[in-house]
Amino acid sequence: MGSKIGNSPLNVLFERLRKLSMKVKILLGVLFALCALVALKLIVKRHYYFFIASEVAHAAGTIALVYKLFALKTCSGLSLITQELTALFLAGRICCSNFAVASMHTYLDLISLLSTLLIIWMIRFKLKSSYIKELDNMRLYFVVVPSAILAIIIHPYSPHWNFSRIVFAFSLYLEAVSVLPQLRFLQNAKMIETFTGYYVFALGVSRFLALAHWIILIYETRGGFLFLAGSGYFWFLAAFIGEIVQSFILADFCYYYIKSFMQGQLLRKMPV
Repeated sequence: MGSKIGNSPLNVLFERLRKLSMKVKILLGVLFALCALVALKLIVKRHYYFFIASEVAHAAGTIALVYKLFALKTCSGLSLITQELTALFLAGRICCSNFAVASMHTYLDLISLLSTLLIIWMIRFKLKSSYIKELDNMRLYFVVVPSAILAIIIHPYSPHWNFSRIVFAFSLYLEAVSVLPQLRFLQNAKMIETFTGYYVFALGVSRFLALAHWIILIYETRGGFLFLAGSGYFWFLAAFIGEIVQSFILADFCYYYIKSFMQGQLLRKMPV
């Protein structure tokens, strides 16, 4: 489990933070996020790099899971449902990539998709004896159906009906909630396996970078980026809200993960 660093300055700092009220913690978190955004805006000159960094983080987390499956010969701690949802939204995004994203972004998505399909195959056929289905109990349609309905209602503008744009919107909405089954699994198990922790933390980093890209674009255009298709059009606003939702879903886990890492130990138990 790792050993703590005694009464180190980091331990003292985190102990003081733990005693603060929730409102103060939220305020400090917001201030830290704003500082990180300012730093990224000053350092990163091309917005395209945010997309690349986000996809690299996602791919790195997926590769960590592949290593776990082959090296440790177990899929304990993994949610098959989250992996299936991930494969679904990645496949949808790749199919629509000819109008939505650049080639490097597509290649990284393809690496993530192939790795995810390998993970699904390993869980279903090679390592199914170590898969705890009882803990992976979130229904697939709980996230797929609302995402599909929202995509039909709000999707990228086109003067003519275009199914690929609905698929693209569906993949974005589904991505925002795809990690919920994995977090539900960890809550049910009340424990976190090391490589699963790496994976979820990598997703958190990926979403923060994507959200940072949105916020910087909105700031630079003074909000105009949200209404590129004209007043009253909600696609960009809905996409931005989707990024916020996913970032907040992962924020709590990432906070406790960083806290445990800085204290010199691996996060083993889910926070209460």
